[in-house]
Amino acid sequence: MHSHHPPQDTLQDIKRIMERSSRFISLSGWSGISAGICALLGAAAAYIRIKTYQGSRYDTGIAATNELLTDLMVIAAATFVAAFTTAFLFTWLRSRKDNVPVWGRTAQRLFINTVIPMAVGGIVLLRAMQWGYFELVAPGCLIFYGLALVNGSKYTVGEVRYLGYGQIILGMINLYWIGAGLYFWAAGFGLLHILYGAIMWWKYERGDR
Repeated sequence: MHSHHPPQDTLQDIKRIMERSSRFISLSGWSGISAGICALLGAAAAYIRIKTYQGSRYDTGIAATNELLTDLMVIAAATFVAAFTTAFLFTWLRSRKDNVPVWGRTAQRLFINTVIPMAVGGIVLLRAMQWGYFELVAPGCLIFYGLALVNGSKYTVGEVRYLGYGQIILGMINLYWIGAGLYFWAAGFGLLHILYGAIMWWKYERGDR
């Protein structure tokens, strides 16, 4: 019995198989949305803490400044953990639904290619803080994170590359608008992630049952 499978359908099947073997395509749009929401909440918490420090009429010396920096680092760490946890959870759920290993060879390549630029950026920014260049932290985070996304995008969906471009552009603008670092953080890590996640959901998950 002869198969009447159209040639274009066969080509599409081959393309999907090749994509599954070479790219990690189970990133969930909800991962981006949840990470963006966590970033906005973290930015709001940092804004309130900074305003409390600026409005204090009592101790604003070195001890208070160090306490502020410590609190901001705690907020940043908590925000990162919350964003990473929720993003991983939604990605794991999507991978399980697609029957794709969440820690397969392609996912490992994606992880390595994104972690290296971020790790290098972390070292550079820590050194900058040691020298007192705190104004470079916000734009530096955006730029190195964007470079990490662009570098890892070849192992996942193409939308990640454009998210990376957006982060880099915001970081470069922030270099010339130093006093607005927190707003650029909220725009890059918050709003851009939510926009990216919404596009991902609409394009890849909207028709899921």
